[in-house]
Amino acid sequence: MKVSLKDVAEHAGVSIKTVSNVVNNYQHVTPAMRARVQQAIDELGYRPNLTARHLRKGRTGIIALAVPELGNPYFAELAGAVIDVAAEHEYTVLLDHTGGRREQEVLVSQGFRARVIDGLILSPIELEHEDLRERSDDAPLVLLGEREYDLPYDHIAIDNVAAARTAVRHLLDLGRTRIAFLGARTDRVNQPAQLRLHGWRAELTEAGLAAPDSLVAPTTGWDHAHGAAAMAGLLESGVRPDAVFAYNDLIAIGAMRVLSEQGLRVPEDVAVVGFDDISEGRYGAVTLTTISPDKQTIARLAVQSVVGRLLGTADSAQAGEARQIRPDFSLVERESTRGKV
Repeated sequence: MKVSLKDVAEHAGVSIKTVSNVVNNYQHVTPAMRARVQQAIDELGYRPNLTARHLRKGRTGIIALAVPELGNPYFAELAGAVIDVAAEHEYTVLLDHTGGRREQEVLVSQGFRARVIDGLILSPIELEHEDLRERSDDAPLVLLGEREYDLPYDHIAIDNVAAARTAVRHLLDLGRTRIAFLGARTDRVNQPAQLRLHGWRAELTEAGLAAPDSLVAPTTGWDHAHGAAAMAGLLESGVRPDAVFAYNDLIAIGAMRVLSEQGLRVPEDVAVVGFDDISEGRYGAVTLTTISPDKQTIARLAVQSVVGRLLGTADSAQAGEARQIRPDFSLVERESTRGKV
């Protein structure tokens, strides 16, 4: 049986307005009255109609999260974190898969779901500045990921250059000097891969070591197969690194497979560092050292930004400057660099 506000009010012996004030968490309710109403809610099993509550405010109660690859464990884990945080704010998350295609990212950002969602969290790959400058949708937009935009929207991204330098410094501290980079891209100068490549080169240069192009293995994608192909191509070219820093964990795991097939031991012969700290990297035959972005914090900041703008508690693109937010990251050391303990 569906329990109504009237049922709760009668059970608690108070007015419907008092019950509504408690349900909506209004401040001007005495602690004793709040406890009395909450007891009635618990005893009757009342659940508020969140959809109706949002509609009364002219909203749908839905936030969209658009990512390039739902099959990529990093984005899957991030989506789970966003869903959990949004639920704390009584919002539902609608997932969009853009495939990293510019046309799809434009479609999502331009508000083709304008009547369905209250705000958008977007992780773009190919979207250009001009695409967002022409945005007419006034729903709050938050950008994720490491592409650099000089635009009036909150942008949440770790410092890729600093993270890459941290990974390379770890390998240098272990005595590795021929450190390859797997996963370079040549199609976009602001791509995260290019920023990580820049960090790789900067740290090697500061250490007084060469950073030749022969140690850079480009890929056309981001999964295991691309990592395996890049590692195989590097070895076939006659280049023998003593360490690998990979664009992401999937590429690193693919590379480790090829190293094993070639009779090279990880980390004794070749140490490997990935990026993203996906769960798969924690359970392989050799667990993966990786750069770990704080996905929980990224999710929380993104949802808080959208909700804050909807509630008027954060600076909006129209009312104030957009924020460039840099969440923390950490290096998680595992067997692929430290060996089995």
